[in-house]
Amino acid sequence: SYTTDTKSREENKKTLESLYSLSVDITKIRRLKEWVLLQDVAYVKEIAGILQEMGADETTVANIIERCPEAILHTPAEINSQRALWQSVCQNEKQLIKLIEQFPESFFTTDYQQNQKANILFFQELGLKNNIITRFLTSASNIFYNPVEKNKNVIETLQRNYLNLGGSEANMKVWLLKLLSQNPFILLNTSTAIQDNLEFLQKNDFTDQEVLQLLSKLKGFIFQLNSTTMQKSMLFSKNVFKCSDQELKQLVLKCPALLYYSVPVLEERLEGLLKEGISIAQIRETPMVLELTTQIVQYRIKKLSALGYDIKSGNLEILNGTKKDFEVTSGKIQSKKERPIFNPVAPLHIED
Repeated sequence: SYTTDTKSREENKKTLESLYSLSVDITKIRRLKEWVLLQDVAYVKEIAGILQEMGADETTVANIIERCPEAILHTPAEINSQRALWQSVCQNEKQLIKLIEQFPESFFTTDYQQNQKANILFFQELGLKNNIITRFLTSASNIFYNPVEKNKNVIETLQRNYLNLGGSEANMKVWLLKLLSQNPFILLNTSTAIQDNLEFLQKNDFTDQEVLQLLSKLKGFIFQLNSTTMQKSMLFSKNVFKCSDQELKQLVLKCPALLYYSVPVLEERLEGLLKEGISIAQIRETPMVLELTTQIVQYRIKKLSALGYDIKSGNLEILNGTKKDFEVTSGKIQSKKERPIFNPVAPLHIED
């Protein structure tokens, strides 16, 4: 609870002096969060001291404070407590200081410390490795703000549905941990939303086995959707591809993007492909191409065209995959193009 009324207040001279002594660029702080400099109490030297104890040099300390100025408003006790908590899942303090430098906002959010602690223990009990938990702490920190009961509730809903859909008890743990690792944000959903989405698929004649298949393919994104958007996207695809309900279901199983992308996104990507001279029949054959943005598709078509590959008469499968997959494929086409043609029956001209 810091005041952000900046009009009638002056910058704290003691804070400014302490920041200058640490070679912190104060103009950056004024531009980012000037209100920090107006607070009556700040713990500049103490916070810098804790970071230095962990192995941070002067440049790193200055960089952290410039990126997250409110760090200096936390008490040393709060930061030491946070340090101990994060240390419980980090290999060592060298790794910890590296994480703090990369994600200072995540580390210096100390309001939910009890929730963080309870959730870390819960994730460890579930079987998540510490390196995955540290990834969550930095890139999905808001899942730790939930009370642990809320996260437990979502996990129990997932486990129950997995078993109800025919998944085996033996495979459940591996499935769940993989799902969480791929998309921890499923924990931000309510168990009701998860239930509703699964029921929507079942009402649309997806078998239990197919729903289970979709859950794995979607990496948990299905839980961030709602039945209205899924219905609209499926109807759009049905009209575009002029297919029956059964054919549409097969297309969705082949390419879950048809389910989780909104109609405007699908429309834009479809238009981008049609402008390149690609037919609806080709897209229907390889719908996974709709998972790629229009810019990526244009870049890949241009590169293939330069190598003499005509996408209009070829297979769209060549466009799919990650950047690395595509580079490997286009590399093979290039080397094939550059290879000299050798006729094994042509006479060899050998000088006597």
